Amino acid sequence: MSQGQGGGSTVRRMQLGARLRALRRAAGISREEAAHPLRGSESKISRMELGRVGFKERDIADLLTLYGVQDEEVRRELLDFAREANAPSWWQPYGDVLDTWFQTYLDFEQAAELIRTYEVQFVPGLLQTEAYARAVISLGLHRSAPAEVDRRTSLRMERKQLLARPDAPKLWVVLDEAVLHRPIGGRAVLREQVAALLELSESPGVQLQVMPFSSGGHAAAGGAFSILRFPYQELSDVVYVEHLTGGLYVDKREEVDRYSAAIGRLFIEAAPLSETPAILTRVLAELDD
Repeated sequence: MSQGQGGGSTVRRMQLGARLRALRRAAGISREEAAHPLRGSESKISRMELGRVGFKERDIADLLTLYGVQDEEVRRELLDFAREANAPSWWQPYGDVLDTWFQTYLDFEQAAELIRTYEVQFVPGLLQTEAYARAVISLGLHRSAPAEVDRRTSLRMERKQLLARPDAPKLWVVLDEAVLHRPIGGRAVLREQVAALLELSESPGVQLQVMPFSSGGHAAAGGAFSILRFPYQELSDVVYVEHLTGGLYVDKREEVDRYSAAIGRLFIEAAPLSETPAILTRVLAELDD
């Protein structure tokens, strides 16, 4: 299955909502006033502008008329956005094994132009081999049917197609050295995974650094996180922090800035990019012993 380049319904809803909010404000119309032609409430307009609900094309057309948007090209563009926002995301066939909070992340990931990640326990999903992914997934689903593990593994492998796209996002990863020594799935699985990382480290779209044991404490001692940047002026950077029972999305400017500063320091404190191949080669040699 091919993955679309629009970023999925979540991102399209957020883009359209931001455009509608800007048009409403430019027209000097309150949310309460905008709700009247839709026979809705102020909260409905708020949810639409935040991209938290689906869109009816008729509602969009009525709002554009209310906001004084007569340009047919602009109206057509925004109505096309509404149709795209209502279209299924690429992961839809796997919806039965996907938590709702992670569906949002998959849409964000597809739309990003830059993903910066710090990982302390596992190799990031986008860089996992199939055997390693299966082992990681099995850790969290030890009581689940093998069929569910298979489907979740297939989803993760399909997700990796993102990096093969012509417009693939740039991926910059800082990996705690402990990840390279944790035998997820056994030594053979880990060796295959480290060998894959060595190959990926030579890819122009992937920048991989290792935070060595010798570094001691560092800027992101609080745990793993990702920062996603989008090629759309309507969307600001989003921080994603995953925990045991869900995912946290941070988009407040001051909080995002703190995470951005932390990962910036990680890039400095980790071993230089030029040393990554040597580090991975050394780990491979240890796994061969």
